[in-house]
Amino acid sequence: MLATELEPGNEIDGYRIEQRLYAGGMAVIYRVSRDDLPGPAVMKVPRLGQGEPGATVVSFEVEQMVLDALDGGPVPRLYGAGDLERSPYLVMALIEGRTLSSMLENGPLAEPEVRRLGAALALAVQQLHEREVIHLDLKPSNVMIRPDGSAVLIDLGLARHAHLPDLLAEEFRRPLGSAPYISPEQVLGIRHEARSDVFALGVILYELATGHYPFGAPATPNGMRKRLRASPVPPRARVPALSEALQETIYRCLEVNVEKRLASAKQLAFELQHAEQVEVSARGRWTRRQGVMTRLRKWVFGLGYEPTVVVAPAERASDAPIIMVAVATAYTNEKHQQAIRLAVQRFAAAMPAARVACVTVTRPQPVMGTADEASSAPRQHLQLLVKLRHWAEPIALPAGRITFHVLEAGDPSDGLLDYARNNQVDHILIGAPPPNLVGRNILPPVADRVINDAPCSVTIVRPRS
Repeated sequence: MLATELEPGNEIDGYRIEQRLYAGGMAVIYRVSRDDLPGPAVMKVPRLGQGEPGATVVSFEVEQMVLDALDGGPVPRLYGAGDLERSPYLVMALIEGRTLSSMLENGPLAEPEVRRLGAALALAVQQLHEREVIHLDLKPSNVMIRPDGSAVLIDLGLARHAHLPDLLAEEFRRPLGSAPYISPEQVLGIRHEARSDVFALGVILYELATGHYPFGAPATPNGMRKRLRASPVPPRARVPALSEALQETIYRCLEVNVEKRLASAKQLAFELQHAEQVEVSARGRWTRRQGVMTRLRKWVFGLGYEPTVVVAPAERASDAPIIMVAVATAYTNEKHQQAIRLAVQRFAAAMPAARVACVTVTRPQPVMGTADEASSAPRQHLQLLVKLRHWAEPIALPAGRITFHVLEAGDPSDGLLDYARNNQVDHILIGAPPPNLVGRNILPPVADRVINDAPCSVTIVRPRS
């Protein structure tokens, strides 16, 4: 049986131990080399000694299955694995960068950094969900930030793959996860809810922004259950400089009721990248803990809380898309504009968790600005924003489901395509050619480029003749 503690120079199945990198509660990580490896690699050896929990072996099996099924992406690529009975280990790609936990060593981070890191992490989680996997053990020490700012998720020993056996659920009947970050439904034994990761993301955001855990670090299942009936101290009570929008976003992640929580990690990334689009409620403005009656109501709710029926992660991700609507504010044909609004209403009704992003494009202002304040970039931006809001009023979507964006681009199609790519847009709605082009069997250049180059589905909308 392979020993957990290895020395530089030791060889296992041709892998040469170069350096011990990290020792955790369930495994030790070594840097290794072998001639046939495609790049720098690490070996993860599970702790199997006396006193170690049985979950160590099961989580080792789970991680091997999940990494093998994913084959890279938002997680390290698996290069090889040792036989569980003889020499259990996993060899995977070495991720260059820093752990998120190391960035917290000097205390909480400034809000722009919280937003940047949080958005990168949320997008990595979204990629994982789209591949039918829930991490279920998100915490700063399980997140690597590459030099380019992207995030990689590590330590998938508690993960749940929708199409693989859930060995942990089959063998254990207790909460599995890291106490400060575990979601309410995980405390109750539910392991197939993608929004459990969204809750953990909220805990991480709270920690990055304040330097504290929102629910402490309980040591018992009963202690973990307190989060079902207790709200955390408002982040702005700990760090007054934090924005109301960030506090609102954090509270949306920390909802006990999964149906009230943010619907996907992608929507969380969107809110972190677009603070001006977050609809701030009273809780976003809190600067002290709620009153006794509010806490009592939550306590009573938590006593009998049972999560509703949940769905697979990819299905949850597809149920919470972002729909981009390209609005030509200068085009005044009301019949055509109404056709687009009706199409938006149909898509929004079919996907109740979808967010609608109304987008228009304006040309960049001169570098030196303009002499007339009325034609300045801020004024023009504001005017176009007002037009977008008026345009969308007949759609009658609640504020939390519709956002408005004025983009600057020399070519409108460039602005639309960049927005779609950068914000993981799922579907684009764009108007048909104006009447003077009908019958020429061509689309205007903007629509033509969007159709050809869009990273998602595109619907061309035209009114009935």
